[in-house]
Amino acid sequence: MKFGPATPDDAVGGVTVHTLRQGAFVLKKGTIIGPMEVEALNRAGVKEVVVVRLEDGDVSEDVAAADVAKAVAGDGVTVERAFTGRANLFAARAGVLVVDRPAVNRINNIDEAITFATLPAYKPVVQGEMVATVKLIPFGVEAKLRDAAVAAARSDVLRVAPYRIKRVGIVSTMLPGLAPKVIDKTLRVTAERLAPAGATIIAERRVPHEESVLSAAIKEMLDLGAELVIVFGASAIADRRDVIPAALTGAGGVVDHFGMPVDPGNLLMIGKARGVPVLGAPGCARSPVENGFDWVLMRLLAGLKVARRDLTGMGVGGLLMEIVTRPQPRISPAADSNCNIAALILAAGCSTRMGGPNKLLAEVGGKPLLRIVTEQVLASKASSVTVVTGHQAPEVERALRGLNVTFVYNPDFPDGLASSIRVGIGAIPKEAGGALVCLGDMPLVDADLMDQLIAAFAPDLGQLIAVPVSDGRQGNPVLWSRRFFGELMSLDGDIGGRHLLASHAAAVAEVSVDAHGAFLDIDTPQALVALQRG
Repeated sequence: MKFGPATPDDAVGGVTVHTLRQGAFVLKKGTIIGPMEVEALNRAGVKEVVVVRLEDGDVSEDVAAADVAKAVAGDGVTVERAFTGRANLFAARAGVLVVDRPAVNRINNIDEAITFATLPAYKPVVQGEMVATVKLIPFGVEAKLRDAAVAAARSDVLRVAPYRIKRVGIVSTMLPGLAPKVIDKTLRVTAERLAPAGATIIAERRVPHEESVLSAAIKEMLDLGAELVIVFGASAIADRRDVIPAALTGAGGVVDHFGMPVDPGNLLMIGKARGVPVLGAPGCARSPVENGFDWVLMRLLAGLKVARRDLTGMGVGGLLMEIVTRPQPRISPAADSNCNIAALILAAGCSTRMGGPNKLLAEVGGKPLLRIVTEQVLASKASSVTVVTGHQAPEVERALRGLNVTFVYNPDFPDGLASSIRVGIGAIPKEAGGALVCLGDMPLVDADLMDQLIAAFAPDLGQLIAVPVSDGRQGNPVLWSRRFFGELMSLDGDIGGRHLLASHAAAVAEVSVDAHGAFLDIDTPQALVALQRG
């Protein structure tokens, strides 16, 4: 292949290497120079143009890309027409992408002119999703290089394994303290995981966390025609001799492997009974967030075998995320406990819905509303109390005169609640393991409720957020572990951390409350009058 500058007359038959602009004249990259282009170039006063010409034994970029793409496309993969040296490959059906990594490497090692990129191996894909691309770097390539790339490929370098397993049985073991709603949520999350594969839960059983009854439940699922059995344990599998592996053996099955180098997902067990795969799910499988369980589940649903070597080969890239509920070395055990919880009272707002007066200074029973709130916080087991001020800060401080609190001013209080949270969290004492975030306009929240939240805060058990709940509704105040301070500091606008509760649902400890105090904030004149009247 020849490459270099040429006069317009000598460039006939060549392909432009770069887009050329001269005044109003534009000649795009990749244009084949013919008589019309020569005339236009001369008319525009262009003296020289860089072109590439194919020689005997060369093939064009599109031909080469198309040939390599066709060679690598296996079952369930289609190839789009090559254009500008690129041929894209797409999934012809939903399934799991299977990639022959050595073959991909062989093709990419043929020559720098030929590149082949794919999605990650074993990624679940949907019909029509782009799964790979073949790109020729130059405008052409020697035919022998194209032939070598085709020879390095096999028809199944890239294929989409269709989902085959459709009937799934679920067994959940139970221990005291495991709420039924946890099982209900697990079933919903699992059904959502199975849906893209067209699989459904044909039956579910809840049994005591005991070997004999669990063995019977596994057998029942097999008798019902389950093509895959998933066991969610009330307690994580700790050893091959633990309840779930022992129950599988008792059901006539075998444990193929326990543990995997994917985090979250380490404590996964895989085995089989009567030729049917059986999964002992790790605790993270209760969450919809991607974890190691997904990697194994989707392969099994596509009928792909998951051998021990497959599991042990997942280590590179297996660290999926930091698990917030796990003890972290950077936080000292003393700080990460419920022995040192700082309270934060947000009292910087403008009371815009009150129509003018600062509601926090309004008197209820002879005391400013904010003082009532603050006295209750001081009566709780919180180790310190910080009050964020903003609107009418001097008046707010006078209303709390004589109380053992620390004031911190938020100059950006008109921007909304998030600015006060940022300022307040930034002022929390360094030795505090968490912050109880209280609203200054909720006078019916008493010290007893705050102490219940502090008692529920148990980092060693993964309970890093404590929130009052009634009839499924979450109220205030909310106790946050220091581990979430970074996220609270990143909040913006007139919103609090409510959406973070959903993001970290696994870390939330819910405290059931009967009183309406956790849900009553004084936002309107009518609400204030009703409070004053009692």
